[in-house]
Amino acid sequence: MDCVFCKIIKGELPSYKIYEDENFLGFLDIRPLNPGNSILIPKKHYRWVYDVPNFGEYWEAAKKIVIATEKTIKPNSINFLTLGYEVPHAHIRIIPRFDNDNHTDGIRLSAIKNISKERMEEIANKIREAIKSVKS
Repeated sequence: MDCVFCKIIKGELPSYKIYEDENFLGFLDIRPLNPGNSILIPKKHYRWVYDVPNFGEYWEAAKKIVIATEKTIKPNSINFLTLGYEVPHAHIRIIPRFDNDNHTDGIRLSAIKNISKERMEEIANKIREAIKSVKS
């Protein structure tokens, strides 16, 4: 299977990891819609989010990322997208929202932000550190 997310899980492609447990991996989106935009995927390949057997545990992991993102990025709110068309591997997109972030009436998938590698590393480090203090 030629799945980009499976390659990230195997370490064949680099990522800005922010979260990892036995079943899930979270990393910053390399095509961020806002600073701190992350993706949470199951380590086993499932096509859709609703195919993930431990669905509740999946969303609990997403909540940990949200809490850490709120602490570090300080957005106005956070949106979730589970469209699943971009990559055929279940994924929850976690998108911080800010005033004047160019996402009117919801999320504009074309409103990708240009964030430097250094800034992405800094954001990933802050979120990763904050996740350590998030209670299960």
